[in-house]
Amino acid sequence: MSTPSPRLETLLVHAGEEPRVDGAVTLPVFQSSTYESGDASSYHDLRYIRLNNTPNHRALHAKLAALEGTESALVFGSGMAALSTMLLTLLRPGDHLLAQPGLYGGTHELIVKDLAALGIEHDFLDPDDPAGWDRLVRPATRLVHCEAITNPLVRVIDLPALAAFAKRRGLIATIDATFATPVNFRPAAHGFDLVMHSATKYLNGHSDIVAGSVAGPAALVDAIRHKLNHLGAALDPHACFLLQRGLKTLAVRVRAQNQSALALAEHLAAHPAVARVHYPGLPSNPDHARARALFQGFGGMLSFELAGDDAAVERFLAALRLPIVAPSLGGPETLVTLPARSSHSGLDPSARRAQGIADGLVRVSVGLEAAEDLLEDFDQALSAARVARSG
Repeated sequence: MSTPSPRLETLLVHAGEEPRVDGAVTLPVFQSSTYESGDASSYHDLRYIRLNNTPNHRALHAKLAALEGTESALVFGSGMAALSTMLLTLLRPGDHLLAQPGLYGGTHELIVKDLAALGIEHDFLDPDDPAGWDRLVRPATRLVHCEAITNPLVRVIDLPALAAFAKRRGLIATIDATFATPVNFRPAAHGFDLVMHSATKYLNGHSDIVAGSVAGPAALVDAIRHKLNHLGAALDPHACFLLQRGLKTLAVRVRAQNQSALALAEHLAAHPAVARVHYPGLPSNPDHARARALFQGFGGMLSFELAGDDAAVERFLAALRLPIVAPSLGGPETLVTLPARSSHSGLDPSARRAQGIADGLVRVSVGLEAAEDLLEDFDQALSAARVARSG
């Protein structure tokens, strides 16, 4: 009788942990920059931190590949390092890519400015018009890129349709699954070739490192590894250790954040001081049916718009007691930020408005506090903003 495959929670704890070093239950930090390499046959076979092949790297790669259900995985010094290295590996001057609109601001700028400066062209596809995607494909089109859940409007496009479109047209399908995490969605099972994360966020989950990851077929990941070895955006061994440790609690953290974020989104949607809530877990959300069919949970991210003016937003932020006004996401503490001043500050205001990102849009990364305490705190902050406005 065949042995059943371990479930996600088991993989999070045990994948990549063997063989144990001198019986240590926790993989130690190998704080060595270089290793004996008398049997190396090429530069990329040398054992060296920048070549991403220390014991800490190898254990982490094995765990991430197991979580994503892919042949291979690779870690980077940041999420943007993962994204840029992946795209620079797959694209050359004269190539063309397709991308989903409404991407994270750094990704948008990378595509429209940095890649464009290298002679790599792009088009943004209409998520609501799959029939029109074929018209955007050129002979030079190489890949299509999207986000599992967009930042900051938490939209969910027809991801299986996009992956199927890429396969039919011979394109590489890449996806940023940071907001979804492998707990809620595993893109490789839905036809995506390469899955990337800003591991700074949920994968690590403790707001204490910056890291990125890419997972996919061994041939593609090996090509990206060679590019990474030359670009040098390696993750140091101690950060590898922290990411390995953080991953072990990913499932319990994300499921708790799913639950609290849904409770907060429902509460905000019913509040008279809130004009609109963006969260795919709400039945009123245009992507709710799709997210419900695809995901195991709706995620810990939401955004909303107050009914008041910009000054009311400032009063709301100042009145919060538990959430911290800070960028980033996915940690144990609830974080709030205005994307117009953080993740999308590099975009021209007209470009932000075209994407539906108002200057007063508030993005919330729901943490691990008691949901009841968060609801009470948001209530008092919203009340403070309304009283000040009416007064």
